[in-house]
Amino acid sequence: MLIILKLDYKIKINFKDFLIFMKKRISNKYITEAKNFLTKNPSIKSIDIVLHDVNGVGRGKIIRRQELLKLFESGRQFPLSLLGMDITGEDVPETGLILEQGDGDIKAWPIPSSLKPIHNSKPARGELFMTMSDIEGNKLNIDPRNVLETAVKQCEKEGIHLCGAFELEFFLVSNDLDQYGKLQPAKSIIGKKRSHRKTDVYSVDNLHGMLPLLNDIYEATAIADIEAETVISEYAPGQYELTLKHQKNLLKAADDIVRLKRIIRAQARAHGVTACFMAKPMENVSGSGMHFHVSMYDKKGQNIFAEKKTNTINPNLDYALGGLAKTMGESMLVFAPNANSWRRLVLGSYAPVTPNWGLDNRSVAFRIPSSNLKNRRIEHRVSGVDANPYLVALTVLSAMRYGMKNKIKAPSQTKGNAYKQKSNSKFHMPHDWSSAILSAKKSKFLKETLGPDLHKAFIAIKEMEYQKVASTVSELDIDLYLNAI
Repeated sequence: MLIILKLDYKIKINFKDFLIFMKKRISNKYITEAKNFLTKNPSIKSIDIVLHDVNGVGRGKIIRRQELLKLFESGRQFPLSLLGMDITGEDVPETGLILEQGDGDIKAWPIPSSLKPIHNSKPARGELFMTMSDIEGNKLNIDPRNVLETAVKQCEKEGIHLCGAFELEFFLVSNDLDQYGKLQPAKSIIGKKRSHRKTDVYSVDNLHGMLPLLNDIYEATAIADIEAETVISEYAPGQYELTLKHQKNLLKAADDIVRLKRIIRAQARAHGVTACFMAKPMENVSGSGMHFHVSMYDKKGQNIFAEKKTNTINPNLDYALGGLAKTMGESMLVFAPNANSWRRLVLGSYAPVTPNWGLDNRSVAFRIPSSNLKNRRIEHRVSGVDANPYLVALTVLSAMRYGMKNKIKAPSQTKGNAYKQKSNSKFHMPHDWSSAILSAKKSKFLKETLGPDLHKAFIAIKEMEYQKVASTVSELDIDLYLNAI
């Protein structure tokens, strides 16, 4: 096969030679990025190279400065089994990624523009995100980021441009447990005071007590090219929320939230406290969500959710909401992937328990925030902060597209307190972890969304984690039953 290139003159080259030419050209571009980084950061002697598995856990290596250019030139080999681990790092044979494959190596390659200095690290270090490929350089469909990237590119081919942003809720907790062996809010950095209130929502004084840490988080995000915006003291004591600017690149929005969690954890550690990304770390207070804002634009840059007439719902928006509602039940394992995730999903907790929607309503699963028509978007409020952002974005995008393609009408709008109303939705969701695993396992929609290989691995990992939790005799078991029966 021959390809004609239109340069200053026409030349004919073999297709195989063309591919080699293009790969070399791309490689040179990436190597320039690495060289520039080393030049700008002479004090950095080591770099964290990080892959994110199905659970969103960062796994990788620390390389030395002199290894960076070679990494950009030829990648770095990792065992395939890295993508078949559960939350504890234990192999899950049922994924088919362990001994069935001989536990062979795959190639990890740098993600363009992800090489950044780490703020406040001593000694100075850098951080580089990686994605998985086979030895030939083909991106693996078992890597969640790769699957999201494929979905985004497919939308772009069809003339749909995606914009999105995540909101991150988290706790800052003490390194020491309280007298009952429970987590407790961290003392303020300034003044060393600990809040014991039921709620500290929007407390500015509370924020001022954490300013040294918050300032370092903002410094770190600026260095990492993350546009962090508003921070608030959230509903529970020790709980905070940090928002990110709406991104015109959905993949970057997911990358940013993954890196933001790492930044917050590192900066908290530097200040002697622990950043907690459990969905429900403490009883009797609210849990932490990871709300996802998403909108769609056509080739002309027009928001396809914008109303054509006032006091109406755009059909595209209606169908997108319908797709989200219909698939929410079978997708809950993505949004609430762990045992602890389900402790957040209770009535009256500002966490959704029904596939419903509403205009500027924080008691529903899918909120349409107040905005002008140009910025009409959906706020997906279902996910806990413990969910994998790549899988969340992928599943939400797929559900919206599914609804629009099949013209699935949304349930009628929920007005007022959704927790005190009988659901008007014909769609339902599981109410515990085991049911969510079973629903996800049977789901044709989720299998098509994740792809058969990632779906198989995801389900196998969650089934093994469920068995671990279900077979563990907890302190609560002893407390409830030892002397009572």
